[in-house]
Amino acid sequence: MKLILVLNCGSSSIKYKLFDMENKNVLAQGNVDKIGLNGSSLNITLPNGDKVVLEGEILEHQAGIEYILGVITSKKYGCLESLDDIVAVGHRVVHGGEKFNSSVLITDEVIQKITECIDLAPLHNPPNLKGILAIKELLPNIPQVAVFDTAFHQTMPDYAYLYGLPYSLYEKYSIRRYGFHGTSHRFVSKEACRFLGVPYEEQKIITCHIGNGVSAAAIKNGCSIDTSMGMTPVEGLLMGTRCGDVDAGILTFIMEKENVGSQAISTIVNKNSGILGISGVSSDMREIGAAIQNGDKRAALALKMYNYRIKKYVGAYAATLGGFDILVFTGGVGENQSSTRSAVCENMEFIGIKLDEEKNKSTRGVEAVISEEDSRVKVVVIPTNEELMIALDTLKSIN
Repeated sequence: MKLILVLNCGSSSIKYKLFDMENKNVLAQGNVDKIGLNGSSLNITLPNGDKVVLEGEILEHQAGIEYILGVITSKKYGCLESLDDIVAVGHRVVHGGEKFNSSVLITDEVIQKITECIDLAPLHNPPNLKGILAIKELLPNIPQVAVFDTAFHQTMPDYAYLYGLPYSLYEKYSIRRYGFHGTSHRFVSKEACRFLGVPYEEQKIITCHIGNGVSAAAIKNGCSIDTSMGMTPVEGLLMGTRCGDVDAGILTFIMEKENVGSQAISTIVNKNSGILGISGVSSDMREIGAAIQNGDKRAALALKMYNYRIKKYVGAYAATLGGFDILVFTGGVGENQSSTRSAVCENMEFIGIKLDEEKNKSTRGVEAVISEEDSRVKVVVIPTNEELMIALDTLKSIN
């Protein structure tokens, strides 16, 4: 067996999946939650779907990873006799800046370059590094691979990734569009072409990763040529708690009127805006749906804004691509919320989209074509699998 362990380390969490790459089956999966906080636990999803919660004091990431490795090899919940069966560990790393345009085998030099990108992702790269350093300590002989959220979008042309700011600021601070969700956009665009039986390198594709975080990408002949998120994940579409596109002048206006600094503004645009900020209810679409059923007008407005922004970006990317062949919906909302897919595709026949409403309404969380037979643009739902993409990249890198 060729076993790959995939780790996604957040500020207070670690998600993991163990793959058998011969058949791409998931042998073990779960997450460590509330690292360094009261109530920390390891939550396991067993192969039969049952959930197990193991509570314990987990003060830092290395202890969390030790816990995961211990459970994977335990007699009660484990699937391995020895950790030596793991051939490599793949890590999700959020920001690779301009330093990485593909996944790479981790060396001391790579660790240094990821560290240099901390300014670009101060909330994400540090815990990503903690996971890498923990594995280096615990499993020193096992190769590790970094898979970057930003790497797929490094094919964008300069006129798409630069902002209309003084060029000197780009040269000095690397201020530019980087884009995120790249692993997901790459996976679903490739998978859509496999599903439809068309060559990936010859298609014009718009991918919409729609969940609590939301982004769109324009992909031409296998390369990302534009994406909605920017230097940070705040830009672009309306999200669960992020504002998306906003007039930069508004931010300085708020700072002056509210007498707040940059940290308060960061909290507003990242955690208090989007669906939550507009509705005043929640960032969870299930709660928004329930509020709308109860006649909540602000919840209805929030959902309308959410859908409208996605539709606007699809239209913009259709122009960028000069027409397109495939529209992909993915992410928790994209895969499961037919009303959002319907709103995005409504009155889009002029660019080749003809949605089959019956297929759309009956599709939840599975690969499916939801456009009509004679639709010029194939509209598909493709469940994302970023962990599998990381595992595939990891196997390719060590080979």
